[in-house]
Amino acid sequence: MELKSSARIYVAGHRGLVGSAIWRELQKEGYTHLIGKARSELNLLEGPAVQEFFKAEQPEFVFIAAAKVGGIHANNSYPAEFIYENLQIQNNLIHAAYRAGVKKVLFLGSSCIYPKFAPQPMREEDLLSGPLEPTNQWYAIAKIAGLKLCQAYRKEYGCDFISAMPTNIYGPSDHYDLQNSHVLPALIRKFHEAKLAQAAQVVCWGTGMPRREFLYSEDLARACLFLMQHYSEEQFINVGFGSDVTIKQLAETIARIVGFDGAIQWDDSKPDGTPRKLMDSSRLFALGWEPQVDLETGIELTYKGFLNEFRT
Repeated sequence: MELKSSARIYVAGHRGLVGSAIWRELQKEGYTHLIGKARSELNLLEGPAVQEFFKAEQPEFVFIAAAKVGGIHANNSYPAEFIYENLQIQNNLIHAAYRAGVKKVLFLGSSCIYPKFAPQPMREEDLLSGPLEPTNQWYAIAKIAGLKLCQAYRKEYGCDFISAMPTNIYGPSDHYDLQNSHVLPALIRKFHEAKLAQAAQVVCWGTGMPRREFLYSEDLARACLFLMQHYSEEQFINVGFGSDVTIKQLAETIARIVGFDGAIQWDDSKPDGTPRKLMDSSRLFALGWEPQVDLETGIELTYKGFLNEFRT
């Protein structure tokens, strides 16, 4: 479907890590009618308010990047909030988009939808083939429901609603809370504060052995625009970098970039989570898209953003 530069485009979650990257990409590509609402202006948990917003703004295209997100600790500590709020947000947005006659919706999920011991790399066909990782199953079940909701509206009403499942995303505008954020931003803050304190060592969660794949947020934004322009299938699609690293390798890379030269210790009393999460993104790569930012460069850019946000 053609996405004209004058199209009315709503980015749900436009101030978050992913949504802000999509917003910047759309601006860079010359889209002139972008719609964004802060939580103080529109609470996505309130169905009637969302319906009124769609009725008033009449967006033609919608990127759903709004979600309640967090790392292992947050997911495990607030299971009710994670499943309830994510279900409410996506249900309200997808249903309102249908009622308002939106031309196309891109719903963003997560790689955690796959079983804990899914074959590696994880293919789209592996969905619902085994038990989920217990620590983030609440978020995963909500995201599975979201992609299935898009498929259902497509099947019953003919809506052009598509879904993409990104791997672990990092970049500017991330959350750096040591307890509730994802591993990469949490490690950036941890090593930065250790450097300032001239600490002799940093203790990291788990064994350091799990493998994770990371995609820079600007790359994901480019993929989202590419899919909105070129993809229109019921099958959801993976969006990954194509290779992974151990958490130990990640920590060592971040420590070097931040400038922390102390020791790294691992607390194996803390959970590791899923042993490996590498996505098979061959379906997307075959369409002609590929990532542009390698992990080292991406971490350097993210750390610069962190320093601008947290001048210490």
